[in-house]
Amino acid sequence: MKLKYNNPSVEKYFSDFNIIAKKKGKDLARAIKKRCDQLKAAPNFSIYLSTRLGKPHPLYGNLKGCYGISVTGNIRLIVRPDVESLDPVSLQKCDSVIIEGVMDYHGQKHEWLIP
Repeated sequence: MKLKYNNPSVEKYFSDFNIIAKKKGKDLARAIKKRCDQLKAAPNFSIYLSTRLGKPHPLYGNLKGCYGISVTGNIRLIVRPDVESLDPVSLQKCDSVIIEGVMDYHGQKHEWLIP
């Protein structure tokens, strides 16, 4: 699957994981890279969902249309399938996702770590 980016700032981080390592720590950078590599290895988003790697789950509210993928305890990689509809047929045809960023959205805080 192809990875696209929500904005140039996100692309900057994800094009060089050393930037994430310097700003957020090596462990988080390694975990984020692992999830990105898993996304890239999947032929389409439906197959990625079926692997259950990172426990992907649909999000709601202001993140509706996006999926959270577990990186660490409370940290999630936020991706949006690059399709018009989230029905099963569309997700099978979805060969790219848009990375929105990395977020801690548990509890009371909704904090973007990589916006």
